[in-house]
Amino acid sequence: MQNSSQRSMVRTFLKRVDAAIDEGNIKNATEALTAAVPVIDRMADKGIIHKNKAARHKNRLNAKVKALGKND
Repeated sequence: MQNSSQRSMVRTFLKRVDAAIDEGNIKNATEALTAAVPVIDRMADKGIIHKNKAARHKNRLNAKVKALGKND
C-alpha cells in the first residue's frame, strides 16, 4: 500500500514537470524538475522504481527542459 502511494507521488511529480513544459514556461519547468529529481532518486534508492527507470525519466525530462530553453 505504501509502495503504491510512493509510486503515485513519483508520477505526480513527473506530470508537474510535463505540465510546466507544455506551458512553455522555462522557469516553472526548471523549478518542477529541480523538485522532482530528489523524489525520483529517493524512490530508486528505496527500490520503489528501478534505478535505470529513474535515470531514464530524469534524462528525458532534462532534455525536454533544455530544448524548451533553446526555443526561446
